[in-house]
Amino acid sequence: MEYKYDPDADVLAVFLRKEPFSHAQEMGDIVVHFDKNDKPVYLEILNANRFLSRATQVLPTAIQKAILRRTHAA
Repeated sequence: MEYKYDPDADVLAVFLRKEPFSHAQEMGDIVVHFDKNDKPVYLEILNANRFLSRATQVLPTAIQKAILRRTHAA
């Protein structure tokens, strides 16, 4: 799994598998890209700072730190 953060667009990309995607479905601030077999390949988290701020409020501290490290390192 790979991550990439675009600070200008505030989008966090999460690459789940190295497969081409055929279609996508938007679910609020998350866009899920699927392969031809409807398996998730790639996620786009729009408004990533707001999403991660909200998510980290309910996640255990160890997960919060891991997310923040990866987001700032990207």
